[in-house]
Amino acid sequence: IEEAWTEPFSVLFLALTVPAFAQRGPRAGNGATDPAAPVTVLPLSSEEVQWLVYMREEEKLARDVYLKLSKTWQLRVFDNIAASEQRHFNAIGILLERFGLQDPALEGEGRFSTDEFADLYDALILQGERSVNEALKAGITIEEMDIADLEKALATATHRDIARVYNNLLDGSES
Repeated sequence: IEEAWTEPFSVLFLALTVPAFAQRGPRAGNGATDPAAPVTVLPLSSEEVQWLVYMREEEKLARDVYLKLSKTWQLRVFDNIAASEQRHFNAIGILLERFGLQDPALEGEGRFSTDEFADLYDALILQGERSVNEALKAGITIEEMDIADLEKALATATHRDIARVYNNLLDGSES
């Protein structure tokens, strides 16, 4: 089991769970956190909600495009990045669940809840199917878009757990 806990996953797990425990209510008499105490969670701003929903779809877009390009070109780099995008997708999903937000992600590769992402997926796949070079350029487009959007989303994040996840995703996209 210890081998399954890779460092990035461990860091993500801690980043997502520690703030929830830190926000617990009054301590019990023995100094331990009272498990019956309510968790105090500040409400999200409308911008935070919009960015979480948007980033969930964007991470799905990235994952789905890399999966398709991997099938098309059988390049390990696409497999590796698709796995990373899956972790990003999962991290945003955990935040959506934590804050009680509806998940916009539809089941199935290449299926999106907005025309914007459906059209972008189609355009990136069309580009990526032309040649390996064009597939790599499509990947660069995804990462540049992701970085720009994460920076905008981060500017609206007032919750530490959201900011921490965005910063981790930003580091991953810049890599």
